[in-house]
Amino acid sequence: MSPRRIPSGGRIDRLRTIRFTFDGISYTGHQGDALASALLANGVMLFGRSFKYHRPRGVLTAGVDEPNALVTVLRGDVREPNLPATTVEIYDGLVAVSQNRFPSLAYDVSAVNQLGGKFISAGFYYKTFMGPAIGPLKGTRFWMMCEQIIRRAAGLGRAGHAPDPSRYERMNAFCDVLVVGSGPAGLSAAREAAASGARVILAELDPEFGGSANWSGETIDGEPAATWATDIVGELKEHKNVRLLKRTTVWGYYDGNTIAALERVSDHEASPAKGAPRHRQWTIRAGSVVLAAGAFERPLVFPGNDRPGVMMASAAMRYANQYGVLPGEKIAVLTNNDSAYLAAASLARAGAAIVALIDLRRNVSDACRALAKEAGAELLTGRAVVGTEGGKKLTGVKLAHFDETSGVISGEARAVATDCLIVSGGWSPTIHLASQAGARPVWDAELQAFLPPEPGKGWLGAGAFNGTFSTAEAIVEGFAAGRKAADLPPVKVDMLPQVEPAALDPRPAPVFEIRAKGKAFVDFQHDVTADDVRLAHLEGFVSVEHLKRYTTLGMATDQGKGSNVPGLAIMAEAVGKPIPEVGTTRFRPPFAPVSVGSLAAERFGDLKPERLTPMHDWHVENGATMYSAGLWFRPMIYGDPGETVEQAYVREAGTTRDAAGIVDVSTLGKIAVQGPDAAEFLDRVYTNVFSTLPVGKARYGLMLREDGIAFDDGTTWRLGEEDFLMTTTTANAGKVMQHLEYFLDVVWPDLKVHLTSVTDQWAGAAIGGPKAREILASCVTGTKVDNETLPFMGIVRGEIAGAPVMICRLSFSGEMAFEVYSGAGHGIHVWEALVEAGKPHGMVPYGLEALGTMRIEKGHVTGAEIDGRTTGRDLHLGWMLSKKKPFIGSAMMDREGLTAPERLELVGIVSLDNRPLNGGAHIVMQADPENPHGSLGHITAACFSPALGKYIALALVSAGKSRHGKRAQVSDPLRNRYGPVEIVSHHFFDPEGKRMHG
Repeated sequence: MSPRRIPSGGRIDRLRTIRFTFDGISYTGHQGDALASALLANGVMLFGRSFKYHRPRGVLTAGVDEPNALVTVLRGDVREPNLPATTVEIYDGLVAVSQNRFPSLAYDVSAVNQLGGKFISAGFYYKTFMGPAIGPLKGTRFWMMCEQIIRRAAGLGRAGHAPDPSRYERMNAFCDVLVVGSGPAGLSAAREAAASGARVILAELDPEFGGSANWSGETIDGEPAATWATDIVGELKEHKNVRLLKRTTVWGYYDGNTIAALERVSDHEASPAKGAPRHRQWTIRAGSVVLAAGAFERPLVFPGNDRPGVMMASAAMRYANQYGVLPGEKIAVLTNNDSAYLAAASLARAGAAIVALIDLRRNVSDACRALAKEAGAELLTGRAVVGTEGGKKLTGVKLAHFDETSGVISGEARAVATDCLIVSGGWSPTIHLASQAGARPVWDAELQAFLPPEPGKGWLGAGAFNGTFSTAEAIVEGFAAGRKAADLPPVKVDMLPQVEPAALDPRPAPVFEIRAKGKAFVDFQHDVTADDVRLAHLEGFVSVEHLKRYTTLGMATDQGKGSNVPGLAIMAEAVGKPIPEVGTTRFRPPFAPVSVGSLAAERFGDLKPERLTPMHDWHVENGATMYSAGLWFRPMIYGDPGETVEQAYVREAGTTRDAAGIVDVSTLGKIAVQGPDAAEFLDRVYTNVFSTLPVGKARYGLMLREDGIAFDDGTTWRLGEEDFLMTTTTANAGKVMQHLEYFLDVVWPDLKVHLTSVTDQWAGAAIGGPKAREILASCVTGTKVDNETLPFMGIVRGEIAGAPVMICRLSFSGEMAFEVYSGAGHGIHVWEALVEAGKPHGMVPYGLEALGTMRIEKGHVTGAEIDGRTTGRDLHLGWMLSKKKPFIGSAMMDREGLTAPERLELVGIVSLDNRPLNGGAHIVMQADPENPHGSLGHITAACFSPALGKYIALALVSAGKSRHGKRAQVSDPLRNRYGPVEIVSHHFFDPEGKRMHG
């Protein structure tokens, strides 16, 4: 029998013994133990060292809010640091080590930091480390020395370098009702919602459903609470419309009732099943959410409150009732509320000796006195703990008289021998998810806690989350929330469930700190003391957010789950304001740490998402060389055997000019702009007019930024009076969408316009060349494509091989061309039909290199020219800048600097030495390899032109238009390329557009 293991009871499987190691020492536990409970059962009290002072620390809590007992778990060469021992389930072969200590946990040389407390108090890392005026550490040398020491001391656990071999998964789920938490309130809500036929997901972060019912020791309607919970879970398992997710932490609440949750699938297994992931990331879209996440018990702030052996009262009760472990043999209790009396009685029944029950309040109820008598404890009211004794474990506490109103300590201190002090400072409802959903916490003066406000859009609360600490009332609240979430009418509950023992008064005395001599900790993990909080006030940090960042209060892995309210209370006292006026920090995701592997999941190894068009497999099968363009994979060339890249794109571009070519344009950004004010919106967004555009026509448009700089270009198609389809460049699709949404939401919220990104909805193929119309006519039905039916920039609808298509006659290549759009699901079908129709005419598929070649020949601009520095006039698009209407950027585009004659303008460049040109090369008047200088501008894009038989380029050159016909030099020092060039118009090929408009 382990030293602290209770002979019977608990919810562990005593017939199954599990062996594990901690810091190299072998221990045993039982199935169902957490690492913390198993080590406590073996008499281990010292779990770790604190962050800054390296003080010895033991277990404080029994859940995800644990700030002290952080360990590193080893699986082979893989290290996972900073795991609360309270949430690590033991398994055969588990290897865990303590952290933040050297050379050992028992003997840590960095504990000497405790002697320098005044020098490393809160905010010391913001100070300037000034060296002496003379000597080896003068000036900044002192700081350079300190920096190295501070950086080595930073952090807690040490990350590993070995690759993680585990698998991770992502899952999407949809439900009518999501219930977060499976305590009595959550189970009641899930049962009622499930009975209505609603699709229900019940998420519980612990390994077992039931929440507090598993350790409260209560009876519900005559049966143990744990049995009651097991029965309800059994009922829920019978429902086909219910999904039960245990070991699942709901960590994020996002817009539209989108919930993020992490399921720990195999962390508790020595050898995961074949194919099983370690973690599974859930994205849940719920109709309604019931938040039944319970509450965290708060510590009290007093000198020595971090000694190993000091523990939360509810945690001690849980270790005894759920794990069958006594946290101590001689236990003292310190409280400012009634709930600790239940813990004292429960521990006494489990076999512990309760040596003292210390209540900060002078007057306590008869029910509390009866529980103190049952526990066999000396009841000491109006007393406080003013210090603790011991080194690496608690050996005793010191008591003194205490006035709960004034906080004054009086009388001689009395020593009480004890090896465990359990503490209760009141309860803080777990309102984190409601805060993430946008709810602002509301201070409750009676409970001395922040509560959620009235239920927000999409969520409801129940149980301790609402500040309801009676199990009977929590069950009824859960019942009502489950009905409401499932859209059922409310039903009056005539009788509360029978719960024994009856709930005591949850209201605590408004006492958070016992001020006496010694370090009193608020945030245990980051070693933030009460004096640190007051120091922040003295240095002028009165904002809650500034307090947090100056002291690092609540910035550790536990995110201040227990320390937040005591810290605010101490700050409020220092400021002289009530707590609600000081406020509270807003909780942000994640609620608890989330593995990066689960967020990446199957995308492991990708630096960014890979997006494939519907025709991707066809491109690969037909010899395309693929490369990443933006987020998309697109064909570069369709090379024949032995061809170079240049030979391939020259052949593809030449064939397109002579006959026809086809290119995949599915990647173009596509945005549906719809609504009564859609045309007006486009007039404000584009530099040219779109409200006059007839239905069934498209128009080329230019957008500017607010500062008058060119932002993006593309065509927009008018499909109906209030229905437009905007296309953008591939790389700028996301940026344009953000740009439009910003102006619609912030600047013009009165416009009735709806934006939808439909890039992935449409597959697109563009066919161009002299034979393009003939090819299209041979395979399209339901419409003609002659010049009268389908003029330049016209739109028609028809079918190709039975699939509905939308066709717009527009060109990026300078040839007669048509863009054919179909639903993404028909994309490959339509593409293959077009390819087959083009075979008799010699049509070839072409990639981005040929596409770029043809656009350079025509002088069309892309992101290389619209680079965030050019204006519409620089790009010779001044004809698109309307003088009849204002638009984004119109107020700024005529600034002196944007209209100066020496600005860089778009020009064409022809190589005169028949050698290739390169993007980024500079244009100068005289090449000087020894001293490159005098840049007139730079090349933006270059190619070999099959139409001209020359190497050509587009460039931005100062006063470029005035230099047409003049000779210059190309200067490219990095690639050692120098030579003569001629500056010409950017329209190299068919400047009148006869081929495009024919």
